[in-house]
Amino acid sequence: RLAREAELIVVAPATADFIAKMALGLADDLASTLMLARDGPVLLAPAMNGHMWENPATRRNVERLIEDGVRIIGPGEGALACGEEGPGRMAEVDEILAAIAGMLGEAPAKGREPGGARPLSGRRVLVTSGPTHEAIDPVRYIANRSSGRQGHAIAVAAAHLGADVTLVSGPTHLPDPPGVRTVHVRSARDMLEAVRAALPVDIAVCAAAVADWRVARPARAKIKKGAGARDARKAAAPPRLELVENPDILATLSAPGPRRPALVIGFAAETSNVLANAKAKRRAKGCDWIVANDVSEKGGVSGGVFGAARNRVHLVTAAGAESWPEMSKDAVARKLMQRAAAALAQGKAAAE
Repeated sequence: RLAREAELIVVAPATADFIAKMALGLADDLASTLMLARDGPVLLAPAMNGHMWENPATRRNVERLIEDGVRIIGPGEGALACGEEGPGRMAEVDEILAAIAGMLGEAPAKGREPGGARPLSGRRVLVTSGPTHEAIDPVRYIANRSSGRQGHAIAVAAAHLGADVTLVSGPTHLPDPPGVRTVHVRSARDMLEAVRAALPVDIAVCAAAVADWRVARPARAKIKKGAGARDARKAAAPPRLELVENPDILATLSAPGPRRPALVIGFAAETSNVLANAKAKRRAKGCDWIVANDVSEKGGVSGGVFGAARNRVHLVTAAGAESWPEMSKDAVARKLMQRAAAALAQGKAAAE
């Protein structure tokens, strides 16, 4: 009766043990029996030690459940119940409530797919995430302040909506999202190569903070602080670094042609004149949408933006701009992908 009457089953926290039981179809107590007998959607909020979450066995189990239509919210990073820090922290209550509301809004009728509506089923989505590292020498590099949390969340949200997702990630400390094909890169040129290899796709989301410049001639050995000083008592002048422009991945994807995605979404991290700069960037790059946010210290997001769990963004399209309230990065990702799926279904991505 419990399995038949529930419109949605939520497991919060979902331990590594319970996830393993679900993946293997074990039913040796009331909760696991309920899961095996269910015919409706399920939402799991994993919570466990970081090493347990990153263990290959847990990753396999989560990927299997996603393939079976189970939705996953989180986990986030932070202080864990065991006293350690890292991934495995259960999603915040507001994030879980937002996911519940979204799933109830798309809850399937009896006899339909257990995972609920999947409007991106059969679609291919490409997401870039994280920073790029541009080598100065074997030790130092140029980079941007990006944790990759928003890009990774977008990849997860697209997968939950049924898409075949490729995530091209620069160097981050985040685990690979389950159910997503992840390609690891380091530099902007590496990222462009991986992006081209992932085409064709229906939607491209460029959330990565790609370094605009790189060193023209990286040193083969570490540049020593005193190198070049004629007098050992005097410090050498700082090395002069010649910078060259990196390839523009967003503009490359947005260029007209047979392999251009139907919907190209860029990101604009600004510290002033956020909307004006985002609108100008959308026109200059030729993309369809820009997601803009204020990353300055006065941007207004609780705890800042870089590395934080929350974000406040503006969605800029050809029709204008709309400001979204502050919410979790997972919630931003879900809302963005739901809008993208709707636009793609209506065939008006470029015109919106």
